[in-house]
Parts: sequence; structure tokens; C-alpha cells
Amino acid sequence: MARYRKSLRLSSYVPAAGAMAAACVVCLIAAGSAVTAIERASQADVQRVLTVDGHDWVDVTVDGLIVGLGGTAPDEATRFRALTVAGTAVDAARIVDQMSVSHPDPIEPPRFSIEILRNDDGIALFGLIPEAMDRAALIERAGQIAGGGTVTDLMETADFPQPQGWRQAVDYSMDALAQLPRSKISVAADRVAITATTESTQVKRRTETQLASLAPQGVRLDLNLSAPRPVIAPFTLRFIIDEDGPRFDACSADTDQARNRIVAAAREAGLEGTALCTVGLGVPSTRWAEAAERVILALREIGAGSVTMSNADITLVAADTTPQDVFDRVVGELENRLPDVFALYSVLPEPVEIDGTGDSLTIPEFVATKSPEGLVQLRGRITDERARDAVESFAKARFGTASVSPATRLDENLPEGWPIRVLSGLEALSLLNNGVLVVQPDFLSIRGITGDEGAPAEISRLLSERLGEGADYGLEISYDPALDPVAALPTPDECVTRINRALADRKITFAPGSTEIEAEAMETIDKVAELLRECQQVRMEIGGHTDSQGREEMNLQLSQARADAVLNAIMARRVLTSNLTAKGYGEEKPLESNETEAGREANRRIEFTLAVAGNAAGGEGAAGDPDAGTGADAETDAGAGDGTAEAAVAEGTDTDTDTESDTDSEAETTE
Repeated sequence: MARYRKSLRLSSYVPAAGAMAAACVVCLIAAGSAVTAIERASQADVQRVLTVDGHDWVDVTVDGLIVGLGGTAPDEATRFRALTVAGTAVDAARIVDQMSVSHPDPIEPPRFSIEILRNDDGIALFGLIPEAMDRAALIERAGQIAGGGTVTDLMETADFPQPQGWRQAVDYSMDALAQLPRSKISVAADRVAITATTESTQVKRRTETQLASLAPQGVRLDLNLSAPRPVIAPFTLRFIIDEDGPRFDACSADTDQARNRIVAAAREAGLEGTALCTVGLGVPSTRWAEAAERVILALREIGAGSVTMSNADITLVAADTTPQDVFDRVVGELENRLPDVFALYSVLPEPVEIDGTGDSLTIPEFVATKSPEGLVQLRGRITDERARDAVESFAKARFGTASVSPATRLDENLPEGWPIRVLSGLEALSLLNNGVLVVQPDFLSIRGITGDEGAPAEISRLLSERLGEGADYGLEISYDPALDPVAALPTPDECVTRINRALADRKITFAPGSTEIEAEAMETIDKVAELLRECQQVRMEIGGHTDSQGREEMNLQLSQARADAVLNAIMARRVLTSNLTAKGYGEEKPLESNETEAGREANRRIEFTLAVAGNAAGGEGAAGDPDAGTGADAETDAGAGDGTAEAAVAEGTDTDTDTESDTDSEAETTE
């Protein structure tokens, strides 16, 4: 009985256990299904938001609640963006970042540049420079240029290598800054842009020539120099029509527009080629251009002669062959059309005969001749002893006592004002390199050659002011660039060629193993020093070279010492040497084989080469540095074109200013 009851109790537990086991299985299946559903939902949600945001490169895996992100991102920013986007679909705490980043492209170096501003208060520098650059040296040099002014350093640095040409461009810019008290200079490794104001047109031209000749090789130079408008007194215009055609002896205008109107009228009268017309201050009337147009066109209608405007006075001198009726008609019409402020004086002269000897018996003359060597001979007639003393004293003061040879004679019958005409003519002659002055009672003639393009205009102003209303004078003045102190300067290449030619004719020699220049070589040093006086704005390097005999280190030291010896010898001859550097190359650059005595002799030499700005400064860009580009075949980039000071104005157009060189004071009109 007891055994039966026990069996009955066990059988009652079996269904319950089975039910529990079944329930567990069902729960496991349900849980597994729920996890799978959650995983699929999470994966789908994350994949969807990533795809929508353009991150289809991401591999999404889900393990329970953990969401894994795999794949290769193109860069770190894209990887971080994908991680952020995935966090919008599921809790960010569930995301495991398994993404990698591909190797990024190397970072492009920045464009280094410096903006330099200089005025009376000091110098300011701002921009981005290489970290390896000697910043302290740059600021120190700016301080030297500024003198007592302040130097403001607003530059930032970046740890990238210095680009090729950077040092040379910076050194060149600092050299330019030293010459330009009011300037803005933009510096980059391949370009230097200079905007500045100079004291005068002459200084502007000289500075343009110097800066263009010193520009480093491979650097584009943009020059924009301007000069203040000059005060023109008297305000003068002189237009001629003769057998040589129409031309200006002098041209002044108060504005660019006025200049264009005057030039257009001259072209209508037949002017061709180029003409200089100065834009300046001092105009007697705002209607100056209108008056100039009318008198130029009136002269065209007459056919030949000259018209001179000196302030408000206008003198029209017709050719002596002009018919009287034509002269009267044109002058009458012109008088009625001129603005009220201008006064017209018209002359139909008798034929002019110039004897030129000073001994004419029919027409009294005073004649002065100036030779190319500066010797002046005075001949012809003077009113009295007192006037003769004044003329001779004036001539000696202008031309030099030893250069004047007087041979005048007295004539008390000369017209009133004769001494004034003679003195004015001598002053005009002093502006020419050589020429002839002939003074007659009714005419004054000056013929000659000058190295100053502005000389005809200056002489016209002088004679118009000194001779007064109605003065009739003729100018035949030609410009010779070879006499121009700026245009005649040799180019950098010419400087190096001339010096090396002198060295080829007779070498600079040293005693064996010595740095002492031999006595017979001093004549060559004298010749080189003479040539350098014309090339003091050209940066050059004195290179010392040896043969291969001896130790290389000793040869290098010897060549440096010899180059230094030549530099010191040139300096001893009172030649400025700030543009010169000395560098020894030892046996590095042979001209011929060192296997023969003739070859070794050729290799032992002193040689001049062009140097870029960094070289002459003695900085890291010195000769021998591949970045410096120094060598016998180095060239300068004259980025300023011809270095002239004029703005080009095309016929029939408004003012078109040359982007390389702008000026407010003078313009060159081109056909």
C-alpha cells in the first residue's frame, strides 16, 4: 500500500516537469527570435541612415545589442561623420568603431607671402613665413631700414620647407624697401609686387632701372611706381609744323583728359609716333585744353610754323611763306574762338637767314658753340663792355672758366633787350650736351643733342618766360640715349661681360700658394674698379677658383682668401662694394682638365658672375646654393618692361595706364 502511494506521487510530477521544460524551450525560442529581430532592426536602421548620408562604404554588423561599424574611410573627418550618423539610429553606447582610415594625401604646403608696408612712422610686416626662416634677422634688417621708426611684426609661421626662390625674393624686397620710404611690397617665392611713391619723375625712372636690373632670376617683378605731379611754371605748350613734320617741343596738361584732347588735336594735325606730354600743376585756366586744341588746328590750317602757349599768352608764328590772306583769316577766326582768358599774339615774319658765324654784315648775330667735350666758344656782337663782362661771367659760371673762349665784339646799335636774349640763349645751351646758339634781333635758334628727353620742353619754357610775348625762336634738338645717364647704364649682363673681358685680357695673378695680388696685376684691378663704377647697382659675385693640386680643403680656403683679396683691392680704390660678394670655390668648377699645366693655369682664376639678391646679402642663398641660381649664365628678370616712367595712351582712347609702371606726372603718347 505504501509502495503504491509513492508511485502515485512520482507520476503526478512528470507532467509538471514536462510542462516546465516545454515552457523553457518556448521562452528560448521566443528570446532568440526577439534578439534576431532587434539585431536585424538595428542593422537595417543603421545601414539606412548611413546610406542616406552617403556612407555606403561602411560595413554594419550586429551582435545582440552591439553594433559594429567596419570599412575603410577616405579620411578621418569622414570616419567621424559616419560614427556620428550611426549614433542617430541607435544608442551611441552600443556602437563599436571598427573602421579604418586610408592613408591621407600629403598636406599641400601653404603659399608663403609677406606684405610689407613702409611710411614715415615705420615698417609693418604681416603674412605667413616658413618656420625655418631667420625671423629675427629679417626684423633686425627692417629696423635698420626704418631708422628711428617702429617695426611691427604681425607675421605667422608654418612648419613647411622654404619654397625655391623664397630667400632671394625676401632679400631683394628688403633691398627695394630701403630705397622706397613710402611703399607697399608683396613678396612671394615667384613674384614681388612693388607699389611706391617717389620724389620726382627723375627719381622714379632711376629707381625703376635699378630695381629691374637687380631682380632675382625666376622672380616676376611687378613695378608700380608713381611720382607727384610737378608744378610747371610757366605752363607751356609748343607745337611745330615744319619740313620734318608736326611735333611737340613742349606739352603740358592739367589732367589726363586734357592731355588726351591735346594729343588728339596734334594727331589730327598730322602728328605720328610718340610724344611726351607732362601732366602737372599750375594751369592758368581750366580751359587750357580747349585753347590748345584751337591753336594746334589753326596752325594745321596755316600749314607751317609754330605756336607757343606760355601761361595765358599765345604766340603764333606762321611760316614766312604763308600767304597774307590765309594768315589774316586763320588768325581772325582763332581770336574769336579762344577762351577769354587767353591773349593771342600772331606774327607773319620776314624770311630768316642764319649766317651762324657772328660776322654777318646784314643781320647782327651772337653765336655760341658747345662741343661734346664741353668747350664753349663765344662769337658775334654784344652791346657794350658791361654787357660783355656779364655774358662772359655767366658763361664761365655755367660751363666752367677753363672751358669758355670769348671772341665777341662790341656793337652799340644792337636792339634793346639784346643782352637778355643772349643770356637766355646761353642758359638754354647749357641744357644740351653739345650744340649751337644763334641770336638775332627777331629770331633765336638753338640746335644740338641732349641726353635728357625733357630738355626741349624745359628750353621752351625757359625761352617763353625770358623772351616774353611774341618771341620767335626755333629748336632743333635731338635725343641721344647714349648720353642719358639712366638709359646709358650698362645692363647686368653687359657689366659682367665687360669685367670678364678685362680679366681675360690680363688675369689677376697671385704668387704660388699666396693671397697677395702680384704687382703686375694691379693694372687689371684698376680697370675692373673703373668698370664697376658704372655697375654699382648690379649685384655681382667675385669667384675664386684653383686647380686640383693640393688638398681640397686647402684649395677652398685659398680660393676664398684670394676672392677676398680682390674685393679688398677694389674697395681700396674707393669703389662702393655693397653690391659685391666674394666666394671661394676651390677646385669645384674647373674650366679645363687639371691633367695639363695649361688646364691648371686656366682653372686658377678670378671670375665675376651675376648674383641674385640673397647672394649679395651674404645669406643662405649665396652663390653655390642651387636655390640661388647664381652662375655665369644667370639673368635678371626685368619685369618692369623698359623701365620708363610714362603711361601709354592709344590714339582715340581714354587713358590706358601701363600695368607695369604708372605715373601721375608724365605720359607717353603712342600711335
